[in-house]
Amino acid sequence: MSQHWREIAFTPAVADEQERQGSRDRYAGRTSPEPDRLGAAERAFLAERDGFSLASVGETGWPYVQHRGGPPGFLRVLDDATLGWADFRGNLQHVTTGNLTGDDRVALLVVDHARRRRLKVFGRARVTTAPAVLARLTDPAYDAVVQRAVLVAVEGLDWNCPQHIVPRYSAAELAPLHARLRALEEENAALRAAARA
Repeated sequence: MSQHWREIAFTPAVADEQERQGSRDRYAGRTSPEPDRLGAAERAFLAERDGFSLASVGETGWPYVQHRGGPPGFLRVLDDATLGWADFRGNLQHVTTGNLTGDDRVALLVVDHARRRRLKVFGRARVTTAPAVLARLTDPAYDAVVQRAVLVAVEGLDWNCPQHIVPRYSAAELAPLHARLRALEEENAALRAAARA
Protein backbone atom coordinates (compact mmCIF):
# COMPACT_ATOMS: atom_id res chain seq x y z
CA MET A 1 0.00 0.00 0.00
CA SER A 2 1.37 3.38 -0.96
CA GLN A 3 2.32 5.76 1.80
CA HIS A 4 0.55 8.95 0.73
CA TRP A 5 -2.62 7.04 -0.12
CA ARG A 6 -2.74 5.99 3.55
CA GLU A 7 -2.32 9.57 4.68
CA ILE A 8 -5.29 10.68 2.56
CA ALA A 9 -7.62 7.74 3.23
CA PHE A 10 -6.89 6.88 6.85
CA THR A 11 -8.43 9.87 8.57
CA PRO A 12 -8.74 9.84 12.39
CA ALA A 13 -12.30 8.45 12.08
CA VAL A 14 -11.06 5.66 9.81
CA ALA A 15 -8.17 4.87 12.18
CA ASP A 16 -10.64 4.71 15.08
CA GLU A 17 -12.85 2.29 13.13
CA GLN A 18 -9.83 0.16 12.23
CA GLU A 19 -8.98 0.05 15.93
CA ARG A 20 -12.54 -1.00 16.83
CA GLN A 21 -12.55 -3.69 14.14
CA GLY A 22 -9.09 -5.01 15.07
CA SER A 23 -7.32 -4.15 11.81
CA ARG A 24 -5.40 -1.04 12.86
CA ASP A 25 -2.08 -2.86 13.33
CA ARG A 26 -2.36 -4.19 9.78
CA TYR A 27 -2.72 -0.68 8.33
CA ALA A 28 -0.78 1.48 10.77
CA GLY A 29 2.27 1.64 8.50
CA ARG A 30 4.28 4.68 7.63
CA THR A 31 2.66 7.57 5.79
CA SER A 32 4.26 10.27 3.69
CA PRO A 33 3.31 13.85 2.86
CA GLU A 34 4.81 13.33 -0.60
CA PRO A 35 2.51 12.16 -3.43
CA ASP A 36 2.79 8.55 -4.59
CA ARG A 37 4.36 7.94 -7.99
CA LEU A 38 3.21 5.91 -10.98
CA GLY A 39 5.68 3.18 -11.84
CA ALA A 40 6.09 0.50 -14.48
CA ALA A 41 3.34 -1.70 -12.99
CA GLU A 42 0.79 1.12 -13.09
CA ARG A 43 1.85 2.16 -16.58
CA ALA A 44 1.45 -1.39 -17.96
CA PHE A 45 -1.87 -1.94 -16.17
CA LEU A 46 -3.44 1.33 -17.35
CA ALA A 47 -2.24 0.85 -20.95
CA GLU A 48 -4.56 -2.15 -21.26
CA ARG A 49 -7.68 -0.71 -19.64
CA ASP A 50 -10.71 0.45 -21.64
CA GLY A 51 -12.64 2.05 -18.80
CA PHE A 52 -12.67 3.26 -15.21
CA SER A 53 -14.94 4.86 -12.62
CA LEU A 54 -14.35 8.51 -11.78
CA ALA A 55 -15.56 10.21 -8.60
CA SER A 56 -15.67 13.96 -8.07
CA VAL A 57 -17.08 16.08 -5.25
CA GLY A 58 -19.99 18.49 -5.75
CA GLU A 59 -20.73 21.76 -3.94
CA THR A 60 -23.22 19.93 -1.72
CA GLY A 61 -20.49 17.57 -0.54
CA TRP A 62 -22.04 14.59 -2.30
CA PRO A 63 -19.70 12.40 -4.38
CA TYR A 64 -20.54 11.93 -8.05
CA VAL A 65 -19.36 8.74 -9.76
CA GLN A 66 -19.41 8.06 -13.47
CA HIS A 67 -17.92 5.66 -15.96
CA ARG A 68 -15.29 6.76 -18.44
CA GLY A 69 -14.56 4.46 -21.38
CA GLY A 70 -12.66 4.38 -24.63
CA PRO A 71 -10.17 2.27 -26.55
CA PRO A 72 -7.62 0.34 -24.47
CA GLY A 73 -4.99 2.76 -23.22
CA PHE A 74 -7.10 5.91 -23.55
CA LEU A 75 -6.27 6.63 -19.87
CA ARG A 76 -2.60 7.50 -20.23
CA VAL A 77 0.32 7.86 -17.89
CA LEU A 78 1.95 11.10 -19.02
CA ASP A 79 4.73 10.98 -16.43
CA ASP A 80 5.26 9.45 -12.99
CA ALA A 81 2.90 12.00 -11.41
CA THR A 82 0.26 12.64 -14.09
CA LEU A 83 -2.59 10.77 -15.76
CA GLY A 84 -4.67 12.13 -18.62
CA TRP A 85 -7.41 11.24 -21.04
CA ALA A 86 -9.39 12.71 -23.89
CA ASP A 87 -12.87 13.47 -22.54
CA PHE A 88 -15.49 12.39 -25.08
CA ARG A 89 -18.86 13.97 -25.68
CA GLY A 90 -21.52 12.18 -23.64
CA ASN A 91 -24.93 13.03 -22.24
CA LEU A 92 -24.15 16.75 -21.89
CA GLN A 93 -24.83 16.90 -18.14
CA HIS A 94 -21.28 18.16 -17.40
CA VAL A 95 -21.53 17.19 -13.71
CA THR A 96 -17.87 16.22 -13.30
CA THR A 97 -16.64 19.23 -15.26
CA GLY A 98 -18.81 21.51 -13.13
CA ASN A 99 -17.66 19.84 -9.91
CA LEU A 100 -14.02 20.38 -10.87
CA THR A 101 -14.54 24.15 -11.02
CA GLY A 102 -15.14 24.14 -7.26
CA ASP A 103 -13.17 21.14 -5.99
CA ASP A 104 -10.39 19.53 -7.99
CA ARG A 105 -10.21 16.30 -5.91
CA VAL A 106 -11.04 13.09 -7.77
CA ALA A 107 -10.77 9.37 -7.21
CA LEU A 108 -10.38 6.76 -9.94
CA LEU A 109 -11.17 3.08 -9.63
CA VAL A 110 -9.62 1.09 -12.46
CA VAL A 111 -10.53 -2.61 -12.58
CA ASP A 112 -9.27 -5.52 -14.67
CA HIS A 113 -12.11 -7.97 -14.09
CA ALA A 114 -10.55 -10.77 -16.16
CA ARG A 115 -7.36 -10.85 -14.08
CA ARG A 116 -9.04 -9.70 -10.83
CA ARG A 117 -6.88 -6.62 -10.26
CA ARG A 118 -7.80 -3.07 -9.29
CA LEU A 119 -5.98 0.19 -8.80
CA LYS A 120 -7.36 3.11 -6.80
CA VAL A 121 -6.02 6.61 -7.43
CA PHE A 122 -6.52 9.89 -5.55
CA GLY A 123 -5.64 13.02 -7.48
CA ARG A 124 -6.32 16.62 -8.37
CA ALA A 125 -7.88 17.11 -11.79
CA ARG A 126 -7.99 19.97 -14.21
CA VAL A 127 -9.70 20.38 -17.55
CA THR A 128 -7.89 21.77 -20.58
CA THR A 129 -8.55 22.36 -24.26
CA ALA A 130 -4.91 23.11 -25.08
CA PRO A 131 -4.31 21.79 -28.62
CA ALA A 132 -0.98 20.15 -27.73
CA VAL A 133 -2.55 18.24 -24.84
CA LEU A 134 -5.58 17.22 -26.90
CA ALA A 135 -3.29 15.97 -29.67
CA ARG A 136 -1.29 13.91 -27.19
CA LEU A 137 -4.38 12.26 -25.70
CA THR A 138 -6.64 11.82 -28.74
CA ASP A 139 -6.71 8.53 -30.62
CA PRO A 140 -7.61 9.45 -34.23
CA ALA A 141 -8.74 5.85 -34.87
CA TYR A 142 -11.44 6.08 -32.18
CA ASP A 143 -14.72 7.49 -33.47
CA ALA A 144 -15.74 9.93 -30.74
CA VAL A 145 -16.06 13.69 -30.34
CA VAL A 146 -13.34 14.95 -27.99
CA GLN A 147 -14.59 17.94 -25.98
CA ARG A 148 -11.63 18.46 -23.68
CA ALA A 149 -8.77 16.73 -21.93
CA VAL A 150 -8.59 15.93 -18.24
CA LEU A 151 -5.25 15.86 -16.46
CA VAL A 152 -4.88 14.36 -12.99
CA ALA A 153 -1.95 15.14 -10.70
CA VAL A 154 -1.67 11.89 -8.75
CA GLU A 155 -1.67 12.25 -4.96
CA GLY A 156 -2.03 8.64 -3.85
CA LEU A 157 -2.52 5.18 -5.28
CA ASP A 158 -3.28 1.75 -3.95
CA TRP A 159 -3.39 -1.70 -5.49
CA ASN A 160 -6.42 -3.20 -3.83
CA CYS A 161 -7.29 -6.74 -2.80
CA PRO A 162 -8.65 -8.98 -5.62
CA GLN A 163 -11.13 -10.64 -3.28
CA HIS A 164 -14.73 -10.41 -4.54
CA ILE A 165 -13.81 -9.15 -8.03
CA VAL A 166 -16.04 -11.27 -10.25
CA PRO A 167 -14.17 -12.27 -13.42
CA ARG A 168 -15.75 -10.68 -16.49
CA TYR A 169 -14.43 -10.61 -20.03
CA SER A 170 -14.79 -8.07 -22.81
CA ALA A 171 -15.71 -9.01 -26.36
CA ALA A 172 -12.07 -8.42 -27.37
CA GLU A 173 -10.84 -10.76 -24.62
CA LEU A 174 -13.31 -13.45 -25.72
CA ALA A 175 -12.62 -13.12 -29.47
CA PRO A 176 -9.73 -15.66 -29.52
CA LEU A 177 -11.89 -18.19 -27.66
CA HIS A 178 -14.77 -17.69 -30.11
CA ALA A 179 -12.36 -18.12 -33.04
CA ARG A 180 -10.97 -21.33 -31.50
CA LEU A 181 -14.50 -22.63 -30.89
CA ARG A 182 -15.46 -21.97 -34.52
CA ALA A 183 -12.31 -23.77 -35.71
CA LEU A 184 -13.07 -26.77 -33.49
CA GLU A 185 -16.69 -26.88 -34.69
CA GLU A 186 -15.48 -26.85 -38.32
CA GLU A 187 -12.93 -29.59 -37.57
CA ASN A 188 -15.61 -31.63 -35.81
CA ALA A 189 -17.96 -31.26 -38.77
CA ALA A 190 -15.19 -32.31 -41.18
CA LEU A 191 -14.36 -35.36 -39.04
CA ARG A 192 -18.04 -36.38 -38.92
CA ALA A 193 -18.33 -36.03 -42.68
CA ALA A 194 -15.18 -38.12 -43.17
CA ALA A 195 -16.47 -40.78 -40.76
CA ARG A 196 -19.77 -41.03 -42.67
CA ALA A 197 -17.96 -41.36 -45.98
